[in-house]
Amino acid sequence: MVQVRVLGIALDAAQQHLVLLKPLDDELEPGAPRVLPIWIGAQEATSILIALEGEQAPRPLSHDLITTLFATVGARVERVDVTRIESGTFYAELTLTTPTGRQVIDARPSDAVALALRAAAPIFVADEVLDDAGIPAELAGGDDDDAEAGVGDEGPDDEAKLAEFKQFLDDVDPEDFQG
Repeated sequence: MVQVRVLGIALDAAQQHLVLLKPLDDELEPGAPRVLPIWIGAQEATSILIALEGEQAPRPLSHDLITTLFATVGARVERVDVTRIESGTFYAELTLTTPTGRQVIDARPSDAVALALRAAAPIFVADEVLDDAGIPAELAGGDDDDAEAGVGDEGPDDEAKLAEFKQFLDDVDPEDFQG
């Protein structure tokens, strides 16, 4: 497993949302740094962006409600694992610490990431998933330290990287990542 951080949210050519996950130990990994794009829904993208920015919605979103429910029953998100990819679908697990012990729950990666951000829990990706579906970080602006992809001062190099990533998104199809 490789620990990752949320680099940001992006849109592909079909205006579908992607969450971009970047390994924390890029400099320790052999070869070029990678980013893992996972297609997610618009509501999950909004929820993740709100959590990344440290903001709160005027009314609780589903992930806020779940976080409140966990706290109310004495549970907390210990970690999130993106465990596998099958036929272009990513799978994840939430590991919870509860009063009755550790529980591992199947979850969509988008929901798991949104909950992990709210709980400040670490996110991990299976090596095989990163190997199968990861893309070169430079295509996603992976050297950017900003929380949201594409945020910040863009120089000529950043604009070229962004254009290259947009070209990648124009040509990529979720079926390309089928295992």
